[in-house]
Amino acid sequence: MPQSRKNQAKTLRIFRKVHRTTGAFLFMFFFIVAVSGFFLGIKKHSGGMILPESKKGTSAELSDFLPLDSLQNNANRFITEYLKESNPSEIDRIDVRPDKGMVKFTFKSNFYEVQLDGATGSLLQIDLRRSDVIEKIHDGSIVDYYLGLESGVFKLIYTIVMSLALMLFSITGFWLWYGPKRMRKS
Repeated sequence: MPQSRKNQAKTLRIFRKVHRTTGAFLFMFFFIVAVSGFFLGIKKHSGGMILPESKKGTSAELSDFLPLDSLQNNANRFITEYLKESNPSEIDRIDVRPDKGMVKFTFKSNFYEVQLDGATGSLLQIDLRRSDVIEKIHDGSIVDYYLGLESGVFKLIYTIVMSLALMLFSITGFWLWYGPKRMRKS
């Protein structure tokens, strides 16, 4: 066997071992990313099971909407009553949907959303945002959330490891496919 062919075979064996070892170690993480990615991809077509459907308010005119601070007070009151909490939840995001006449509030301390009629401030819906839980599982920030790590250090490490592993799998996988073809030609 010529020296260059031996070197190619050796490189192929190394790539196969790296691919196999890394795959065995990270299989569960890639499985979680794949399954959660699937659910995130279909969330808007899940009939409200993953992402609550947006309800319609009474007016699509922004000039008819109540001030945001009034709507925020209503949202805090509704979520506090719903969850039977003594303290209002801290608001994470406010999503104003003029075309639907609705304002959506999400919270930092839970995975619920409150949808209010923008014009009247009345409650349209309170529902669990399963998509937020799935997203946190997908990007690893669920660990930061439950450990109270506001810096997002786990998500950062998880993202770096998973992206480097995916690049490694792409390179070694390509070489496992291309290497034997190259060896046969030479």
